[in-house]
This record gives sequence, structure tokens and C-alpha cells, in this order.
Amino acid sequence: MYHPTTRVLTVLELLQARGRLSGPELAERLEVDLRTVRRYVTMLQDLGIPVEAVRGRHGGYRLRPGFRLPPLVFSDDEALALTLGLLSARRLGLVTDPVTAEGALAKLERALPPDVRARVAAVQETLTIDQTQGAPIPTTAIVMTLAAAVHESRQVLLRYASAGGEETERVVEPYGLVHAVRRWYTPGFCHLRSGLRLFRLDRIRSVDLRAESFTPPAGFDPMAFVQDSLAVAPQAWHIEALLDTSFDQARQAVPPHEATIEPGDGGVTIRLNAECLDDAARYLIRIGCPFIVRRPEELRFVLRTLAAEIAHANAEPPHSVA
Repeated sequence: MYHPTTRVLTVLELLQARGRLSGPELAERLEVDLRTVRRYVTMLQDLGIPVEAVRGRHGGYRLRPGFRLPPLVFSDDEALALTLGLLSARRLGLVTDPVTAEGALAKLERALPPDVRARVAAVQETLTIDQTQGAPIPTTAIVMTLAAAVHESRQVLLRYASAGGEETERVVEPYGLVHAVRRWYTPGFCHLRSGLRLFRLDRIRSVDLRAESFTPPAGFDPMAFVQDSLAVAPQAWHIEALLDTSFDQARQAVPPHEATIEPGDGGVTIRLNAECLDDAARYLIRIGCPFIVRRPEELRFVLRTLAAEIAHANAEPPHSVA
């Protein structure tokens, strides 16, 4: 059940967020009658908050244009949620500039009462987040421009560098923004290659928003496309094996961006690419179930060699003679 004070503050939050709301709309949201809404508005006006009544067919209540609300007040749970979000974004590379997160944290701290500020500071000082350093981060301008292009379904002109450093100019229709495996990606239709492509944002040298619009494909899943593309990225060796396990168990052990899996005859077929067969052998072993290598034949030799080395290392030492 709402406390009356909570309802009054909710009226203020709704007017701030929506700009203008009619009396019936406020009454429906607060589950009260129109007379009670008018009483809440009067209470806000008595507190010095300029709530104006707008008459006419599209009338209602609004805050006086240009009015600035006092500093935000957060509950303990809200303050913790904001702090965790900013810390995670900074440490996991979700923000393009670490200074941005630091500035937001500093502003958040200033808005908190002393007791809540102390508890939030304790979280910052004691929290440890698993992270891998070294993943390049795109600039804020690139992220913002691509986000606008995706949102407005507009083409962009990219200056893009390949893994070898070769730069090309491309007209692209971006379908989404994805952060996966510590990197930023945008999938979209590339007019230079006449097909769907995946672009790493840290390799984009420049991006310009074009006037031309496009229609995104219906049902396109940006995250699924990124995961599938990463799983079949070209490497030196193409691995295929049959796992003796269920599909659900295999899915728990194999992240979508590392390999593709599908139900097969007598098990689950896994396909992945690897630069080194030793790494591929150890990867399959770590899945934790019996498996049969289908290709390449060289991987079978690596596995037999690895098994022999393990058996030799764990052989029972010879008995000493008294």
C-alpha cells in the first residue's frame, strides 16, 4: 500500500518524466480519484514546486517550463545499484572513456547522504570484478554515432581497418550494437562486400552518419549473429568432434562465441576453429565428456601424444631394491 507522501512524490516524478499528464491519467496511475489528485497537486504547490494546471481539451498538469528540481535523492538499494553499474561498466570496458564513469561516480557520491555515501564507498573499495585487461575500447563519438544510426535506421560511411591494418571505406547499414567477449561490435550490411559483415568498433577509424535510410531485416538478432560469427572466425585449423553428452550439458560448457554445437547422431556435434591443435585438444578435454574427433586427423595424433605424456608422468615409480 502506498504512503500518502510517496504518492505525492510520485506525482512529481511522473510530471518530471512525462512533461504533462491529465488528471484522469494521474488518478489511474496512482489508483486514486480526481479529488485526491488535486489535493496532491496542492501539496506540491504548497512546498514551492510550480505545478501548473493547463486548461483545455489537451489540458492537465505540468511543471513550469524551466523549473529545475532539487538534487536527486537515492535509497540505499538505488545507490548500490547505480554504483555497481558504474563500477562494472568501467572495469569491464563497457564505457568508452574511464573518466566518464569516474565523473558519474563522483557526482553520485555528492548526491548521497553521509551514511549511504560511506556504505557505497565501502563497496567501491572492497569489490573485486573479474576482468581481462588489454581489450581496446572505441571512442565515445563512434559509439554514439553508430547508436544513432541503428536507432534511426540510417546508413553510415565507415573508414575501417582490417586485422592487417589495411583501411577501406565502406557504406554500412548497422543493425545493432553488441558488447561481447570484452569487445564492441556492430553487425550490418556492407555495400562494399555486398553482404552481412561484423565490424569491431575499435578498428573503425572514422564514421559519418548519412542521410540515406534503410529497413532492418525482420527478426534479426544482433547478439546471435555476433556469437555465430565469432565461433566460426577463420583460424588455422577447423575442428569437428562428436561429444558424448546431451545438448543442454554441452551448451553449459561451451559458450556460443567459442564454438557451434548441434544435436547429432549419438551425441552433440561441436565445430570450432583454432590456431593451435594443442589448444584445441585441451579445449575438448576441458568440456569434461568423452568425444570422438572427426577432423582433422592431425588432432587425433596430438591427443594420443598428450595421453601418452600424461600416462608417462603418472606412471608408478620403480621400486627401490633393498
